[in-house]
Amino acid sequence: MTFPAPRRRSCERAPRQRGAALITALLVVTLAAVLVSGLLWREQVQIRRVENQRQSQQARWVSRGVFAWARLILRSEADSAPVTYLGGVWSVPIAETRLSSFLGRFGEARAEQGASTWLSGTIEDAQAKFNLRDLVTAGGVSGFDVDPVSLGEFRKLLEELGIDSQLATPVAQRIRQSLMRSVTRGQRADSGNPVSDAMAGAQNGSGRTGGGFTDDPGLAGSDDGAGEQPIQMHDVDALLDVPGFTPAAIAQLAPFVTVLPVPSQINLNTAPAEVIAARVPLLSLAQAQVFVQNRKQIFVINLADAQTRLERMAPDLGGLDPARFDITSNFFLIHSRVRHENAVVDRVALVYRNPRTHQTHVMQVRDVPSAE
Repeated sequence: MTFPAPRRRSCERAPRQRGAALITALLVVTLAAVLVSGLLWREQVQIRRVENQRQSQQARWVSRGVFAWARLILRSEADSAPVTYLGGVWSVPIAETRLSSFLGRFGEARAEQGASTWLSGTIEDAQAKFNLRDLVTAGGVSGFDVDPVSLGEFRKLLEELGIDSQLATPVAQRIRQSLMRSVTRGQRADSGNPVSDAMAGAQNGSGRTGGGFTDDPGLAGSDDGAGEQPIQMHDVDALLDVPGFTPAAIAQLAPFVTVLPVPSQINLNTAPAEVIAARVPLLSLAQAQVFVQNRKQIFVINLADAQTRLERMAPDLGGLDPARFDITSNFFLIHSRVRHENAVVDRVALVYRNPRTHQTHVMQVRDVPSAE
């Protein structure tokens, strides 16, 4: 009989088919696992991205609270003391502190929610630095001219810091060109109080510019062939656009230089010796350092007091111009750092304090790259 032979071939083929099916099933399961893990990984990345955005946004809102708190300190300080000096409450830095500690003092019911949020900050007197905006004054045919007095003072400051003093001229020219083409020129020749005019123009609700603002930013048809013009300088880092400046030179200059929206006086109670020596004629750096040391013991109460102290070291000093020197300040820089869970946000706000009403206005806010 020939029947048993086909049966043996069928029995031999069945294990092979089951093995092939098992391998196919394993491949399908592996492929499905790879696809699912990829989808889960992408979903996890998207969730983390949303969480980071949420934490960063929450940290920014906390920084707004830091700015509001600092503005309150500046206003209360001006109400109690007519002089801005380094021994004031505003100059005391805030060490890194939990947000819940502040909320608990005010009896906030949800104070425990701020346990994962840390904040710190400092207030810096912007008028303690040399204002590059002083290099250009209103007037002349074009509306702005380079101020030779301020230009000479800036050259002296660069020499004190070991930087090429010839760079002062291109800086002044760049600021002048940017002001001629800027949307907000900052001041007018007939403006009695350029800062107040600028604030009024920024806050009017008519949609038109006013005060220190201009309705013609140089975009008329006759200016089509004027070529490219630099944008208005808002911080010291913009000096990188000036040929000759390097990041190292800017880092060396940054502690002594600022850029404010309008010309301003320097505060003799807060300015460092380098800035005072640059802005006071016939005063050496060593003499300015002696003045700063004496100022630490008793702050300057008025310009007459400053005049008397400086004349002891430089008898031929001459009078201090009230348009260039003061013993109080209206512009401040608020530095804030907020750590909220995994987010770290560093921000700087330029604040203007009205000398009459002591109200404060945030004029500029910028993010600072975190060192972490």
